[in-house]
Amino acid sequence: MHARRKIVVVGAGAVGSTFAYSLAQSGLVEEIALVDRNQSLVRGQVMDLAHGKPFFPTVSIHEGDASDYADAQVIVLTAGAPQKPGQTRLELVRSNARVVRAVVQDVVAHNSPAVLLVVSNPVDVMTHVAVRCAGWDKGRIFGSGTVLDSARLRYLLSSHCRVDVHNVHAYVLGEHGDSEFAAWSMTHLAGLSIDRYCPVCGRCRDWQAELSRIEQQVRDSAYHVIDYKGATCFAVGLALVRIVAAVLRGQNSLLTVSAPLDGEFGLKEVSLSVPSLVSSGGVKEIVPVPLPVRELSALHASAAVIRQALEQLDAEGDSPPE
Repeated sequence: MHARRKIVVVGAGAVGSTFAYSLAQSGLVEEIALVDRNQSLVRGQVMDLAHGKPFFPTVSIHEGDASDYADAQVIVLTAGAPQKPGQTRLELVRSNARVVRAVVQDVVAHNSPAVLLVVSNPVDVMTHVAVRCAGWDKGRIFGSGTVLDSARLRYLLSSHCRVDVHNVHAYVLGEHGDSEFAAWSMTHLAGLSIDRYCPVCGRCRDWQAELSRIEQQVRDSAYHVIDYKGATCFAVGLALVRIVAAVLRGQNSLLTVSAPLDGEFGLKEVSLSVPSLVSSGGVKEIVPVPLPVRELSALHASAAVIRQALEQLDAEGDSPPE
């Protein structure tokens, strides 16, 4: 008898419910358990999703609890306070660290064999809190990182350059937040590196200034969406399906997830987004891409921002020591 492809989604708010909706349509899994402390909310979300089952591939969708961790293949942690208009992701640290630690302790207590994907913001800090709390093997816990930011970058480049988004390969590295940066050295359009494509494209008078504008637009995207509608949910839901697919199908996909570093890129004791191979079991390998000096410096600067938040959290007693 094969193990059921079971996903537990912790958090039934905008992100968790939209992810569950996208996942149900994907055909990736046989069972989705939705867990939330707000019983009315989770009951309503499950009922609404279940009413769509005639239109989904066959999938079981139900209210879950901590016992569902015991036989899950992937646990996706979206619970926590949402980012408010004008609020940075790092300002969510204290309240969401408590939520993440409580969930991780429950997961460990139920001897879960699952891969744990952290989505709660600020995701890099929360990923590191989860890693330290669980004490699991490296790679089994990681964060959604800048997979969504990289998608935003691809979309904006595609729109500006008028190249099919599927022929745009671009990556955002570092913090999922204000210190993130576009890795232009890894960016390709229509098979050409960005620094070869832009000079011959002819669409920009100053293509380097245009790339800087697009990079800033990526950083600001979440703030704009939150200002307009209160929360981001659709694109991140799809990004999570992509990440989970890499785990369930053993795809060895190169994704910019947030992973704990142990010397890679000259960084330790911090989690942030770098090119990683995601497959069954989680992050199999961090790919040692040779970044130019400017981008490596930006990565280290981003790591310093995250590390400062972790040190503040430790000082306040909200996170366990190493």
